[in-house]
Amino acid sequence: MSTLHLDAEALYGDLRRGVQRLLQPQAVLVGIWSGGAWLAERLQQDLQLEGQHGVISSALHRDDFGSKGMSAAADHTKLPFDITDRHIVLIDDVLFTGRTTRAVINELFDFGRPASVTLAVLVDRGGRQLPIEPAFSAARVALAPEQRLRLAKDDNGRFSFDVK
Repeated sequence: MSTLHLDAEALYGDLRRGVQRLLQPQAVLVGIWSGGAWLAERLQQDLQLEGQHGVISSALHRDDFGSKGMSAAADHTKLPFDITDRHIVLIDDVLFTGRTTRAVINELFDFGRPASVTLAVLVDRGGRQLPIEPAFSAARVALAPEQRLRLAKDDNGRFSFDVK
């Protein structure tokens, strides 16, 4: 059991301010399923952005697909806009190895060629296996590789973390 305590709501406020600085004209938010999608949905509302946010799944481009099989999240990609020549702000809850981000970028390019892709995360836990770094992270924490950090959302839409 970890004694790590992260205030997800306070970190969300930092993420909101960081994402606001990253936004370019005609930028769109795309949240990585599932925690990133929750964050993107709330950011879309709180930042009063026009249109809808997108949601993207890494399931079809995972490098562990052969050993893990098809994820139940495989059908969660929903991009209600054309991404070609758009500035994409990719939102995720926890960045660890970078493998999910790589898979999601591959999925994005299946839908078109964005002008840019910028990554913003709630928590960067280090441990990268790929050369992927966020443009903004609300916090950076160190956890043992076997530990898991999961974003949770209650019925009122408030965020918290589970550390296992």
